[in-house]
Amino acid sequence: MTKYYDFRKEINIKDLDEIIKNFNDNGVVIFPTETVFGIGGNAFSNEVINRIYDIKQRPISKNVNIMVGNKKQIEEYAYVNEKEKKIIEKYMPGEITIILKKKKELNSYAFDNDTIGIRIPNNNIMLKILSKLEFPIVATSANISGDGNYNYEDIKKHFDGKVDAIINGVVGSNTPSTIVKVVNNNIEVLRQGKIVIDSELIK
Repeated sequence: MTKYYDFRKEINIKDLDEIIKNFNDNGVVIFPTETVFGIGGNAFSNEVINRIYDIKQRPISKNVNIMVGNKKQIEEYAYVNEKEKKIIEKYMPGEITIILKKKKELNSYAFDNDTIGIRIPNNNIMLKILSKLEFPIVATSANISGDGNYNYEDIKKHFDGKVDAIINGVVGSNTPSTIVKVVNNNIEVLRQGKIVIDSELIK
């Protein structure tokens, strides 16, 4: 049974505690971000990852990213060089995902062998949740794989009864995050979103 929460006007603390418990109990949750609605759960739980891939009908060949609550946490899960640090300092939290060399803690098939995409959402609901969790969350867009971005009504239609919780909240640009990777000290844009990297400022 899916539990619904409405945080469009305010964050209810009791409900927030329930959602955090859901994450801690290996639940799968749909949540708003400043880009699109996301679906996620404990990034260290293969049970959670398997459910997300199954719910989304996502091919296992397609990797997913993680979300963390602050910049310091990024270096718990990935190695960061000087140029990457400049990108993180300038654009995070925000609508950007950076691909970094992965540390060994994250070993699921959902992640590349050598790299990991990491994002800090600029969304008050998710930042409050992430600040209370002791693990990153695996996160991808809340849709059936191959579909476009879903609104709240689409999400209820496709995911009711399949996820543990759905949080209704204000979604921002409705455009997926920009994805960047530093290769040979050059910034490569793998997916262009709302944020445009100013290479002149990241030297």
